[in-house]
Amino acid sequence: MSHEQPDIVYLDHAAATPLADDVLEAMRPYLADQFFNPSSPYLPAFRVRQAYEQARADLAHSIGAKPAEVVITAGATESINIAFASTRGHTVATAIEHASVLACAQARDHTLVGVNGNGLVDPADVAAALRPDTQLVSIGLANNELGTIQPLRAISAVVAQEKQRRLLAGDATPLYLHTDASQCAGLADVNVSTLGVDLLTLNAAKAYGPKQVGLLWASSRVRLAPVLFGGGQERGVRSGTENVAGAVGFACALQQAVATRKDEARRLADLRDGLQRRLCQTFDQAVVSGHKRHRLPSYLHISFPGLDAERLVYLLEERGVLVGTGAACAANKATRSHVLEAIGLPDDVADGSLRLTLGRLSTEENTRRAADAIIEVVQAEYDRVGAR
Repeated sequence: MSHEQPDIVYLDHAAATPLADDVLEAMRPYLADQFFNPSSPYLPAFRVRQAYEQARADLAHSIGAKPAEVVITAGATESINIAFASTRGHTVATAIEHASVLACAQARDHTLVGVNGNGLVDPADVAAALRPDTQLVSIGLANNELGTIQPLRAISAVVAQEKQRRLLAGDATPLYLHTDASQCAGLADVNVSTLGVDLLTLNAAKAYGPKQVGLLWASSRVRLAPVLFGGGQERGVRSGTENVAGAVGFACALQQAVATRKDEARRLADLRDGLQRRLCQTFDQAVVSGHKRHRLPSYLHISFPGLDAERLVYLLEERGVLVGTGAACAANKATRSHVLEAIGLPDDVADGSLRLTLGRLSTEENTRRAADAIIEVVQAEYDRVGAR
């Protein structure tokens, strides 16, 4: 990719990814000459409609779904809101979900299930949280701060067992399993049949596609309800003039992410493991959070007890290394991460936490350079704090 700036090492791919060159090229015609509204009746608009529907078909194919089951949205947050709006009754989610899931759950009757110290939810705890009026279980495929991958197949089996119980009891109360897989395209399997879910959310901006584009896949068993009303686009589920360029770019990005997933996952895991090894060998007190094996290959959540993460971010930026401290949408709020609280991380450890996420801009050379800078900054901060 041509986006890398020589003086900057970018280690915050979980917050945003650069638009891939071929994705931009795929989008370009629909940002310029092919500007027509796909709902208009003349031939140029019809051709734009064809491109849009082909993008939908390509997105569906990439996740093992049918085109009619895919709704194209303005991002993961909207997709999640539609999923929640399409059910009533009680909801079950984990205590470490993304803010968009938690906000939707907390607006209704809900139960938040705890996780262990690695951020992993026990399917038995999900089963215990189910009630006769539960209609939605929403559990992210991988946590956006820790990278921990949840046992979704086992959770799917729990939900299936409850569905069967209701069926045999003559209970028509629906029950669906939703997953926010936004961080996972190109890093983990997002095939809906493999996961065993009823609803799935994806976000183009996390997969080298355009921002403000997402999708909601819903099985044919789910009747979706709109949260936006207007011209009835997306079969009445998502009104508003279609973002043709965004859909085309998303389809291109997702196809590439799925095709290169295994090789890229191995490459990133090697880089991540080398970075983790070097930092932990240098600082015995460093704490790595997230499951050791069931973790996205690009994620390293590491804490330096007694230090201030916000200060570390600032000092690293001065050295040309860009890192995160957690969810980008919460970075400017003066509160501790709900994820780190949920896994029981002590305050002095949580306050010194960095989320380092690698991606296509990561190389052996710039990852090594980042390690040098982190070691220099952290050591200087320990010296400064110790001198007080």
